[in-house]
Amino acid sequence: MNQIKALPPLDPHIVEAASQTFKALSDPTRLKILHLLSIEECSVSRIAEQLGLTSSAISHQLAYLRTLRLVRHRREGHTIYYSCDDDHVLTLLRQTVEHVTHTSK
Repeated sequence: MNQIKALPPLDPHIVEAASQTFKALSDPTRLKILHLLSIEECSVSRIAEQLGLTSSAISHQLAYLRTLRLVRHRREGHTIYYSCDDDHVLTLLRQTVEHVTHTSK
């Protein structure tokens, strides 16, 4: 029998923050952005080109992802480059994809 390790008790603030994170990940465009950023650091224009969306739409989504600390940015000259904030974001994406792949068989 497979034993699942229980989570410790959750603080209400943690519950709210986790809920907001899952809300962010529930949007297909944001998932595509995070997937792209898991592969390489990108500028807004590069993301827009890859996803076939406007730079304005991408900037709006990136701002939302930044507020949740799912992405970070760095400036090089006039260009801002985005990447996943840390390994936790990559792990969350990877485990979500693995779960969906596993349950869809």
